Amino acid sequence: MSVHHLARVVARVLLGVFLVFSGTGHLTFARADFQAQVPAWVPLDADLVVLLSGVVEVLLGLALVLLPRWRVPVGWLTAAFFVAIFPGNVAQYLQGRDAFGLDSDAARLARLFFQPLLVLWALWSTAAWRDRHRLRRRRAGAGSAREGEPG
Repeated sequence: MSVHHLARVVARVLLGVFLVFSGTGHLTFARADFQAQVPAWVPLDADLVVLLSGVVEVLLGLALVLLPRWRVPVGWLTAAFFVAIFPGNVAQYLQGRDAFGLDSDAARLARLFFQPLLVLWALWSTAAWRDRHRLRRRRAGAGSAREGEPG
């Protein structure tokens, strides 16, 4: 195993542990803080949104750790999840809501710049970004094989 591959595996497992911990927080000890991040325009009860997103985080975290063969699709799903919850971070900043020790506009603004790093972490640690080229070539090869089939 190369050092680069080992670094990806360690990063993927750490991200998985982080998501399980965070998801558990959604369901238990940090529930009120997470509710502060649910934008007012979301048409669902804030507590329901927090519970559902917590379950998703736990499942994604477990998948990152326990399902290495599925790492690429799980990486894409995790990155998409981080993008989907970004409006909550923006709402927390715009509405000046204190949560997780983010009790100033500067701290809430700095938090916004962390979200893209999570997206990159998910894509890099699972090799999802690298493997997108392989998937595209595989699809292109399957398409040209179909074109040669008798109609």
